[in-house]
Amino acid sequence: MDQRVITLFHESIEAKMQAGESLAPLIASASHIIVHALLDEKKILTCGNGISAAQAQIFTASLVNRFEQERPGLPALNLGGDITTQTAIASDYSFNDIYAKQIRALGQPGDVLLLLTTGGNSSNLLQAISAAHDKEMQVIALTGRDGGDIPALLDVNDLELRVPLGSHPRIHEVHLLTLFCLCDLIDQQLFGSH
Repeated sequence: MDQRVITLFHESIEAKMQAGESLAPLIASASHIIVHALLDEKKILTCGNGISAAQAQIFTASLVNRFEQERPGLPALNLGGDITTQTAIASDYSFNDIYAKQIRALGQPGDVLLLLTTGGNSSNLLQAISAAHDKEMQVIALTGRDGGDIPALLDVNDLELRVPLGSHPRIHEVHLLTLFCLCDLIDQQLFGSH
Protein backbone atom coordinates (compact mmCIF):
# COMPACT_ATOMS: atom_id res chain seq x y z
CA MET A 1 0.00 0.00 0.00
CA ASP A 2 2.82 2.41 0.81
CA GLN A 3 4.26 1.97 -2.68
CA ARG A 4 0.84 2.66 -4.24
CA VAL A 5 0.67 5.98 -2.37
CA ILE A 6 4.20 6.90 -3.47
CA THR A 7 3.27 6.03 -7.08
CA LEU A 8 0.19 8.29 -6.89
CA PHE A 9 2.33 11.15 -5.54
CA HIS A 10 4.80 10.68 -8.41
CA GLU A 11 2.00 10.61 -11.00
CA SER A 12 0.60 13.82 -9.56
CA ILE A 13 3.98 15.55 -9.58
CA GLU A 14 4.68 14.43 -13.15
CA ALA A 15 1.27 15.65 -14.35
CA LYS A 16 1.86 19.05 -12.77
CA MET A 17 5.34 19.34 -14.24
CA GLN A 18 4.08 18.47 -17.73
CA ALA A 19 1.16 20.87 -17.54
CA GLY A 20 3.15 23.68 -15.90
CA GLU A 21 5.35 24.23 -18.95
CA SER A 22 2.43 24.86 -21.29
CA LEU A 23 0.05 26.47 -18.79
CA ALA A 24 2.41 29.07 -17.28
CA PRO A 25 1.86 31.76 -19.95
CA LEU A 26 -1.86 31.03 -20.06
CA ILE A 27 -2.19 31.29 -16.28
CA ALA A 28 -0.38 34.63 -16.43
CA SER A 29 -2.77 35.81 -19.18
CA ALA A 30 -5.79 34.63 -17.20
CA SER A 31 -4.57 36.55 -14.15
CA HIS A 32 -4.28 39.72 -16.29
CA ILE A 33 -7.86 39.28 -17.53
CA ILE A 34 -9.13 38.91 -13.96
CA VAL A 35 -7.05 41.79 -12.59
CA HIS A 36 -8.19 44.07 -15.43
CA ALA A 37 -11.83 43.23 -14.65
CA LEU A 38 -11.34 43.82 -10.92
CA LEU A 39 -9.62 47.16 -11.53
CA ASP A 40 -12.63 48.13 -13.67
CA GLU A 41 -14.86 47.32 -10.67
CA LYS A 42 -16.26 44.19 -12.31
CA LYS A 43 -16.78 40.79 -10.70
CA ILE A 44 -15.75 37.19 -11.25
CA LEU A 45 -18.43 34.51 -11.58
CA THR A 46 -17.39 30.86 -11.21
CA CYS A 47 -19.01 27.51 -11.92
CA GLY A 48 -18.38 23.83 -12.54
CA ASN A 49 -19.94 20.44 -11.90
CA GLY A 50 -19.06 17.94 -9.17
CA ILE A 51 -15.45 18.28 -8.02
CA SER A 52 -15.02 21.16 -10.46
CA ALA A 53 -17.87 22.97 -8.67
CA ALA A 54 -16.04 22.52 -5.37
CA GLN A 55 -12.86 23.90 -6.90
CA ALA A 56 -14.76 26.89 -8.29
CA GLN A 57 -16.04 27.49 -4.77
CA ILE A 58 -12.50 27.31 -3.35
CA PHE A 59 -11.34 29.92 -5.89
CA THR A 60 -14.26 32.22 -5.08
CA ALA A 61 -13.62 31.90 -1.33
CA SER A 62 -9.95 32.75 -1.88
CA LEU A 63 -10.95 35.93 -3.71
CA VAL A 64 -13.75 37.08 -1.41
CA ASN A 65 -11.93 36.26 1.83
CA ARG A 66 -8.16 36.08 1.30
CA PHE A 67 -5.50 33.85 -0.18
CA GLU A 68 -2.17 34.10 1.66
CA GLN A 69 -2.01 37.74 2.67
CA GLU A 70 -4.37 40.12 4.40
CA ARG A 71 -6.15 42.27 1.84
CA PRO A 72 -9.61 43.60 1.02
CA GLY A 73 -12.08 41.09 -0.34
CA LEU A 74 -12.49 40.88 -4.09
CA PRO A 75 -15.90 40.66 -5.82
CA ALA A 76 -16.50 37.06 -6.84
CA LEU A 77 -19.57 34.84 -6.82
CA ASN A 78 -19.78 31.06 -7.10
CA LEU A 79 -22.89 30.14 -9.06
CA GLY A 80 -22.90 26.58 -7.73
CA GLY A 81 -23.05 27.52 -4.06
CA ASP A 82 -26.75 28.36 -3.81
CA ILE A 83 -28.61 25.05 -3.88
CA THR A 84 -32.00 26.74 -3.52
CA THR A 85 -31.50 28.81 -6.67
CA GLN A 86 -30.06 25.85 -8.55
CA THR A 87 -32.92 23.51 -7.70
CA ALA A 88 -35.52 26.20 -8.41
CA ILE A 89 -34.08 26.73 -11.89
CA ALA A 90 -33.68 22.99 -12.51
CA SER A 91 -37.26 22.35 -11.36
CA ASP A 92 -38.92 25.17 -13.28
CA TYR A 93 -36.73 25.05 -16.39
CA SER A 94 -33.91 22.53 -16.77
CA PHE A 95 -30.65 21.48 -15.13
CA ASN A 96 -28.99 22.80 -18.28
CA ASP A 97 -30.11 26.33 -17.28
CA ILE A 98 -28.77 26.38 -13.69
CA TYR A 99 -25.79 28.58 -14.55
CA ALA A 100 -26.99 30.40 -17.67
CA LYS A 101 -30.06 31.80 -15.92
CA GLN A 102 -27.92 33.10 -13.04
CA ILE A 103 -25.43 34.64 -15.45
CA ARG A 104 -28.23 36.42 -17.29
CA ALA A 105 -29.52 37.77 -13.96
CA LEU A 106 -26.21 38.68 -12.31
CA GLY A 107 -23.64 39.12 -15.09
CA GLN A 108 -22.66 42.53 -16.40
CA PRO A 109 -20.55 43.55 -19.40
CA GLY A 110 -16.90 43.32 -18.39
CA ASP A 111 -17.44 40.63 -15.75
CA VAL A 112 -15.47 37.39 -16.12
CA LEU A 113 -16.85 33.85 -16.06
CA LEU A 114 -14.33 31.29 -14.84
CA LEU A 115 -15.54 27.74 -15.33
CA LEU A 116 -13.94 24.38 -14.66
CA THR A 117 -14.57 21.07 -16.37
CA THR A 118 -12.60 17.90 -17.00
CA GLY A 119 -14.64 16.78 -20.01
CA GLY A 120 -15.99 19.97 -21.58
CA ASN A 121 -19.28 18.50 -22.74
CA SER A 122 -21.77 19.36 -19.97
CA SER A 123 -24.73 21.22 -21.42
CA ASN A 124 -25.11 23.49 -18.40
CA LEU A 125 -21.53 24.75 -18.84
CA LEU A 126 -21.92 25.18 -22.59
CA GLN A 127 -25.06 27.24 -21.99
CA ALA A 128 -23.19 29.24 -19.33
CA ILE A 129 -20.61 30.25 -21.94
CA SER A 130 -23.35 31.37 -24.34
CA ALA A 131 -25.05 33.36 -21.58
CA ALA A 132 -21.74 35.00 -20.64
CA HIS A 133 -21.20 36.05 -24.26
CA ASP A 134 -24.73 37.44 -24.39
CA LYS A 135 -23.80 39.60 -21.37
CA GLU A 136 -20.49 40.68 -22.99
CA MET A 137 -18.41 38.80 -20.44
CA GLN A 138 -15.02 37.18 -21.03
CA VAL A 139 -14.72 33.47 -20.33
CA ILE A 140 -11.77 31.66 -18.79
CA ALA A 141 -12.26 27.90 -19.15
CA LEU A 142 -10.13 25.38 -17.27
CA THR A 143 -10.62 22.20 -19.25
CA GLY A 144 -9.15 18.72 -19.53
CA ARG A 145 -8.53 16.02 -22.09
CA ASP A 146 -9.28 17.52 -25.55
CA GLY A 147 -11.45 20.35 -24.18
CA GLY A 148 -14.65 18.69 -25.38
CA ASP A 149 -17.19 21.07 -26.95
CA ILE A 150 -15.93 24.12 -25.09
CA PRO A 151 -13.14 25.32 -27.42
CA ALA A 152 -15.63 25.70 -30.29
CA LEU A 153 -17.74 28.08 -28.18
CA LEU A 154 -14.92 30.34 -27.04
CA ASP A 155 -14.28 33.57 -28.92
CA VAL A 156 -11.06 35.55 -29.44
CA ASN A 157 -11.44 37.37 -26.11
CA ASP A 158 -11.78 34.13 -24.13
CA LEU A 159 -9.04 31.90 -22.80
CA GLU A 160 -8.83 28.13 -22.44
CA LEU A 161 -6.39 26.56 -19.98
CA ARG A 162 -6.41 22.92 -21.07
CA VAL A 163 -4.85 20.03 -19.15
CA PRO A 164 -4.50 17.38 -21.90
CA LEU A 165 -4.45 14.37 -19.58
CA GLY A 166 -6.77 11.37 -19.47
CA SER A 167 -7.02 10.98 -15.70
CA HIS A 168 -9.77 12.95 -13.95
CA PRO A 169 -7.89 13.06 -10.61
CA ARG A 170 -4.74 14.41 -12.31
CA ILE A 171 -6.78 17.04 -14.19
CA HIS A 172 -8.44 18.15 -10.94
CA GLU A 173 -5.05 18.36 -9.22
CA VAL A 174 -3.64 20.55 -11.97
CA HIS A 175 -6.80 22.69 -11.97
CA LEU A 176 -6.49 23.28 -8.22
CA LEU A 177 -2.85 24.26 -8.55
CA THR A 178 -3.80 26.54 -11.45
CA LEU A 179 -6.40 28.26 -9.27
CA PHE A 180 -3.85 28.76 -6.50
CA CYS A 181 -1.41 30.21 -9.04
CA LEU A 182 -4.13 32.59 -10.22
CA CYS A 183 -4.82 33.68 -6.64
CA ASP A 184 -1.13 34.34 -6.07
CA LEU A 185 -0.73 36.33 -9.30
CA ILE A 186 -3.91 38.33 -8.68
CA ASP A 187 -2.76 39.29 -5.18
CA GLN A 188 0.73 40.15 -6.41
CA GLN A 189 -0.60 42.40 -9.18
CA LEU A 190 -3.19 44.15 -7.03
CA PHE A 191 -1.44 44.32 -3.66
CA GLY A 192 2.25 43.54 -4.21
CA SER A 193 4.21 40.71 -2.64
CA HIS A 194 3.62 39.98 1.01
